[in-house]
Amino acid sequence: MPRKARQKSGTGIYHIIFRGANRQEIFHDNEDRLQFLQTLEKYSSLYKVKIYAWCLMSNHVHLLLKEGTEDISITIKRIAVSFVKYYHFKYNTSGHLFEDRFKSENVETVEYLLTVVRYIHQNPLKARMVRAVEEWGWSSCRQYYQLTSITRLVNCDLILNMFGEDRTTAIERFKEFNETVNDDRCLEDVDTDRRRLTDDEARSVINGVIGKIEIAQVKSLPKENRDHILRKVKGIEGVSQRQVARILGVSQTLIYRA
Repeated sequence: MPRKARQKSGTGIYHIIFRGANRQEIFHDNEDRLQFLQTLEKYSSLYKVKIYAWCLMSNHVHLLLKEGTEDISITIKRIAVSFVKYYHFKYNTSGHLFEDRFKSENVETVEYLLTVVRYIHQNPLKARMVRAVEEWGWSSCRQYYQLTSITRLVNCDLILNMFGEDRTTAIERFKEFNETVNDDRCLEDVDTDRRRLTDDEARSVINGVIGKIEIAQVKSLPKENRDHILRKVKGIEGVSQRQVARILGVSQTLIYRA
């Protein structure tokens, strides 16, 4: 059955999510994150895409942007292909890194535009990775707060001007809005609902997946057999690749490359 064509946004603004294939990690270190941001900056500049908010998580990316001089799907594909080439070269891997099709939703109103900005900035907070939104350095939040930021990728004027003409006052009002406790739901992103398994729970599930082989034996198996098991195990929902590495006693690099 052919895929349903994406509905065009009347404003040209979209909330977009890239995900790792099988929810695998796509950023293993800060070099990877910086490379993605540089790629995003390159193509947004080339094709006049306006970025209003962004956030890099371990296995997915949130972008809030306005379509530029070409169809947004084409621009997103350019970004993905460029980063995948970098990733495969660095880690000596092949195959899919991202899900076949990125998720997107149209942003048609000012109210929803602001909701998505807040949702994106609060993603690490709701994932319990930080205690305050500005603690996560890999989002546009710190730039909006005029704190030291990894990149100045975002032009904050559109959003901040909605909170007042005086910039200092606008930032304070924006911070209050941005940090408001809420039940925002955007693009049916259910990651924050998915409970991470404890190590004991993960160990039990892994035992069920690998069958008669003992957990302690996996790291000593021939490469082909070991990689087959690692590919199965890292697809278990609710288990992180760090947990897999810890439980099986192998390096995360082996898991990434399996």
